[in-house]
Amino acid sequence: MEKATLPSGLRVLTQKIEGTKSVTVLILAKAGSRCETKDIRGLSHFLEHMFFKGGEKYANTKEVSEAIDSVGGEFNAFTGKEYVGYYVKVASEHKDVAMDVLSDMLVTAKFDPAEINKERGVILEELNMYQDTPMYQVGWDFEKLLFGDQPLGWDQIGLKEVIQRVGQTDFQEYKGKLYRPDNLVITVAGDVTHEEAAQEIEKYFPMEKEKTDFVWEKVGENDSEERVILQKKKTEQGHVVVGVPGYPEGHEDSMVMKLLAIILGGNMSSRMFLGVRESKGLAYYIQTSTDDYTDVGVISTRAGVDLNRVDLAVEAIMAQYKLVRDEGVPEAELQKAKDYLKGKMVLKLEDSEEFAHLLGKYEVLYGKVRTPEDIAGMIDKITVEDIGRVAQDLFKIDQAYMAGIGPWEDKERFRKLLKF
Repeated sequence: MEKATLPSGLRVLTQKIEGTKSVTVLILAKAGSRCETKDIRGLSHFLEHMFFKGGEKYANTKEVSEAIDSVGGEFNAFTGKEYVGYYVKVASEHKDVAMDVLSDMLVTAKFDPAEINKERGVILEELNMYQDTPMYQVGWDFEKLLFGDQPLGWDQIGLKEVIQRVGQTDFQEYKGKLYRPDNLVITVAGDVTHEEAAQEIEKYFPMEKEKTDFVWEKVGENDSEERVILQKKKTEQGHVVVGVPGYPEGHEDSMVMKLLAIILGGNMSSRMFLGVRESKGLAYYIQTSTDDYTDVGVISTRAGVDLNRVDLAVEAIMAQYKLVRDEGVPEAELQKAKDYLKGKMVLKLEDSEEFAHLLGKYEVLYGKVRTPEDIAGMIDKITVEDIGRVAQDLFKIDQAYMAGIGPWEDKERFRKLLKF
């Protein structure tokens, strides 16, 4: 991996991947939904959509799409809570097309009022889709319960009234505040040389040096004593998330927490899968994972459960948390989780987009790169004592939370089950 900081303050990372003839150009902006206030809630995601509506050279969505399709490329974007990403993946001989399209989108976006009005309907339908998909919605409900009424507790889609109201000036102001060169990272991964990529980015992204003066607020205390949030809905399957607050990404035990999540429910040979689904038949899908933000974290298990046996499913999930806390894990099980995590990383990083994302994420959020070798080294150092210590720290009395979507409304019924 090589890095350059252009005179504008724009950071450029490159990663040559041997044996590939493709290139991914990825732009990350530290401009996710936690940068919002209530009056613009959902603007980060809406803005992501609007960047594809055309700039000076590619005047509309059709021209943007045709430019990428004409060389067999792929492009997409995503909005997270802490950062936003835009990427184009092409055969390396067409990397200038990727640079050209992304620069036109980012630098000369028009935010045409007519296009804004058209896209409102698209965003609202996306909102409806998520509301009609409980296995997605329940995760947002869980973070709303955990973090309360503050940006990290809000979903990225936003509020209908905001989506229906925002206009061109809102987009221009938000872009001007957060899409400044020192708040952006461009990563080029694949069949690439660093010097050439840095020169091309400086040519395609002619930005003036500006300092971003925006800093998001740290997560405040959630004073609510609620431990359960329910959304009553007629469903054929119940959807639950059960978990506890965890560690932020930069915490010394954040990688231990990731390994703990794999042991608990990271794959088809994990404790949750075997103990809750296979042996008891209480869930269809079940997975334990972590959410790692810059100042807070979460470890949780989500599951699709039998409506008539949801109590048993929640009890079984809590029992697995308690078991790993009280009895720890054997060395062989920890080694299996380590090998799984490192193996998955290797497979993912065969994709230049995944490699670009890994490098760019740490640079845009923390101002430093974490390489695959760094991550593998952190994983190798973790011991069974570390897993036991972290499990005891995380799985405490009165620290468990639950979100559920199904034909239920009695919160106390579930609160009684959240005990270790």
